[in-house]
Amino acid sequence: MEPDNDIALDILITNVVCVFKTRCHLNLRKIALEGTNVIYKRDVGKVLMKLRKPRITATIWSSGKIICTGATSEEDAKTGARRLARVLQKLGFQVKFAGYKVVNVLAVCTMPFEIRLPEFTKKNRPIASYEPELHPAVSYRVKALKATLQIFSTGSITITGMHTNVLSNNYSK
Repeated sequence: MEPDNDIALDILITNVVCVFKTRCHLNLRKIALEGTNVIYKRDVGKVLMKLRKPRITATIWSSGKIICTGATSEEDAKTGARRLARVLQKLGFQVKFAGYKVVNVLAVCTMPFEIRLPEFTKKNRPIASYEPELHPAVSYRVKALKATLQIFSTGSITITGMHTNVLSNNYSK
């Protein structure tokens, strides 16, 4: 039986990570005392702040650097970052939204069949590597797209890339 080459895959984006700068110093203690949904991690010098809509978690440093995680699209990531900057402005900081960029995108998909990892790795060397003693998945690196796929024997695939346009390509062939 010949495999079907026209497999439709649902690739689900599960996390978009972005960074931006406020171009001002942030008083973490003030954010912790006056902000909402905040966890102050004084020992490591950062504040975690959660937003409900869009659902993101921001890691805030006093230098003004902020990393936002948890968004499920690039649009949600940017909206969440802008909302966070607005919250900081309302707390009295002279925030200027600058240097925004998406640094990582994580997505998952499931193949409708199992994958024989040793055979897959042999056929796809050197871009595929498999160390079953260390990790249960094949690591498959696509340098041209700056993406890494973690391929599991169950057919589950985790895709990590630099931008969402990486994830819009067809991986079914």
